[in-house]
Amino acid sequence: MASVTKRLLRELQDVRKGLGEELISLEPVSDETLLYWRAVMRGPCDTPYSAGTFVIHIDIPEQYPIKPPTLTFVTPVCHPNVHFETGEICLDILKAQWSPAWTLASTCLAIHVLLANPEPSSPLNCDAANLLRCGDILGYNSLIRLYTRMFAQDPTC
Repeated sequence: MASVTKRLLRELQDVRKGLGEELISLEPVSDETLLYWRAVMRGPCDTPYSAGTFVIHIDIPEQYPIKPPTLTFVTPVCHPNVHFETGEICLDILKAQWSPAWTLASTCLAIHVLLANPEPSSPLNCDAANLLRCGDILGYNSLIRLYTRMFAQDPTC
């Protein structure tokens, strides 16, 4: 557990030096443990997610960084690779392609990239994936903008 704490403290220090907070903010949920973090991510520019702000819960196993963290969207997200109800994310680096070289910050950046670059061949949301598979980009973008407006947009905007 000491090595996990040491690694997470180093990652926290790196995050505080600058992750590019205009895109993502990342911090532990409490001062009592470093095993639960929260990321707040702005939607990628020039995508139907751009008006949204998305919250991600990060659950870090005691075997981190040997085992990957579990990241789930708290904010409902309409995306082919995100389960709408559970927030589960289908991304290879969160499973078989995980490497201890990944950090929490780089993992969050990979999810940010995934929002802009969906992979409809491995869907958790078949409706969104099917729109892309049949080439209905206008329908897909409209659906994403609708859900982003409904769940991820600050009502004061």
